[in-house]
Amino acid sequence: MLQLVFLVLSVGIVTLFPAAFAMQRVLADAISQDRPSLLRRFFQQFTWAFRRFWLTGLGLYFGGVALAFGLAFWASSGGVARILALAVLIPLTGMIVGLYLSALAVLPDAGDETTTKSLFRAANLFLLRRSLPVAGGVIGLFTWFALLSRLPTLFVVGSGLVPALIAYWLSKPAGKTPGNVSI
Repeated sequence: MLQLVFLVLSVGIVTLFPAAFAMQRVLADAISQDRPSLLRRFFQQFTWAFRRFWLTGLGLYFGGVALAFGLAFWASSGGVARILALAVLIPLTGMIVGLYLSALAVLPDAGDETTTKSLFRAANLFLLRRSLPVAGGVIGLFTWFALLSRLPTLFVVGSGLVPALIAYWLSKPAGKTPGNVSI
């Protein structure tokens, strides 16, 4: 049900990222099924996220579209400039997607007074501390996009849920305690 509400709310360009942020903040409750009235909490979190991150979401959307056009342009062109441009754009895309997944991963623990700057700092710190799992999350998300290119009907099923679940997986600690570490 949350996926369908996410899909309806994210139709507007301005509401795409606030809907994703709201989905991430209620995902743990949806998985544990501890809280009733999950949709009410989702709409509260959407209102919270929209007030704080609508302009950031708009910038991310247009930046992502520009990056996609840049990748498509340089992938279809020829010559040495193509190789150099793709050598810059492909890792840049991976870093941006990794930062987005990191922001989603730290979002459930963010307080109600969180700003764009504090969320970016927390996401950047998370990315620096857990770079290998985030890189795995980026590969997982790109695999999801490749699957979507072959089966576009899966977009309805997991467009907001797959990034949220990957970020939820990233936010969980590795589970290594002094008692269960083997050498």
